[in-house]
Amino acid sequence: MAPRTPFTRSPVVLVANAGTWLNQALDSMLEPLGYRVVSVATGRELLDRAPAARPDVVLMDANLQDLDSVAVCRALRQNRSVSWHTPIFMLTSTPPTKQQRLAALEAGAWDYLSLVVNAEELALKLDAFTRVKLETDHALDEGAVDPVSGLYTMRGLERRARELVSDAFRRHAPLACVALAVELERQDANPARLAAPPVAVAYAAHILQARGRTSDAIGRLGRSEFAVLAPSTAPKGRCGWLDGSRRRSKPPAPDPRGCPRCWSGPATRPCPTCTRRRSRPTACWSTPAPR
Repeated sequence: MAPRTPFTRSPVVLVANAGTWLNQALDSMLEPLGYRVVSVATGRELLDRAPAARPDVVLMDANLQDLDSVAVCRALRQNRSVSWHTPIFMLTSTPPTKQQRLAALEAGAWDYLSLVVNAEELALKLDAFTRVKLETDHALDEGAVDPVSGLYTMRGLERRARELVSDAFRRHAPLACVALAVELERQDANPARLAAPPVAVAYAAHILQARGRTSDAIGRLGRSEFAVLAPSTAPKGRCGWLDGSRRRSKPPAPDPRGCPRCWSGPATRPCPTCTRRRSRPTACWSTPAPR
C-alpha cells in the first residue's frame, strides 16, 4: 500500500459481532493504521453504546444474533445514535444477494461487504470513508450553524454572544443567558444522572426552537447541553406568557390586580392575541416594560 497521510485524530471504529476471531482480526488490522476499535457482541449493545461511543465508522455483522441487522441499522439512523455522515458497513461471511444489499442500503448502510474481501481492499475503503467523516466533522465545527438541527454551534454561539453583549452594553439593555442539560433521572437511589438518548436531545432542541423568539440565539454546548441568549429580556421577577405572543405596541392602563412591575394583568386575564386563559403566570421572556 502507498504511504498514508495520518488522521487528524484517532478514528473510533465500533464493531458489532459475536465472533471473537473477527474482532481480533479487525483489531490487528485497524489499530496499526491509527484506528481505535470498540467491540460489542449484540445489536442491543450496539444501540446502547453508539451514542456515548460517538463512532466514526460502524462495522456490524449482517446476521446479528439477537436483532435484525437491517432494523438495527435503520434504528441507528432514525434515533440519531450516530451522525448522518457516519459510515455504516454491513459484514457477511457469505456472498450477499441483491435483495440483501438493497435492504441494507435503504436502511442507511454505506456498503455491504463480504468477509472474503482482502484486507487491503477493506482498509482502503475504510480509509476513504473515514476521511470524509472527519473532514465533515471539521467543517461542521467551523461553521456557525448546524445544518441538521438549525442550532448555533459552539463557535457560532460564541460569535453571536460577543455581538449581543456589545449591543446590550451600548444600548444599556438587558441580556439573559440560560444554560440547560437534558438528563434522565434514575429510579434507584444512585444520585448520578443518566445520559439522555439522542431522540430526547433532538426533541429538546425542537422545543427550544419552537418556544424561542426570532431574536434569541439558541445553540448547543455539548451532546445534550444547550444555551439560550435572549436579548432585551426582562429581569427576574417580571411575569408574562411563555408563548411567543407579541406584546402590544402601547401598554394599557395599569391593572391593580396584576403584576406591579409589568402590564400582563392578573393570572386569569386572556392572552392579548388569543382567547385562551392561563391558570397562573409563567416566567416572562418579553421586553422590559416601560417605566
